[in-house]
Amino acid sequence: QVQLVESGGGSVQPGGSLRLSCLASGSVVSIYRMGWYRQAAGKQRELVAVITNTGMTNYADDVKGRFTISRDNAENTGLLQMNSLKPEDTAVYYCNSLLTETNRGTREIWGQGTLVTVSS
Repeated sequence: QVQLVESGGGSVQPGGSLRLSCLASGSVVSIYRMGWYRQAAGKQRELVAVITNTGMTNYADDVKGRFTISRDNAENTGLLQMNSLKPEDTAVYYCNSLLTETNRGTREIWGQGTLVTVSS
């Protein structure tokens, strides 16, 4: 069974940078899209950025120009480079993917989440 394994979260001061990584591990046949969502305390989960298998990207308005999403198709990995971080970026970040895996067909799966804290 394919799982999304996230890494790269942590604590950083305002203005700093972090890079999140999401590895789709297991019998992956094809990945159609990978994306990142976040959920701050007391708020709903929201889209941060998404990238399709053709390289098309979409970003939330408040991260445009600061965050960059990319993917390494050969490694089944998605990356989120976060620069100029602000305290309001503090949240649990979740990786999301629509993919096809061997013997299980196409489905949408989520990672376990990684905490990003931006504070001085």
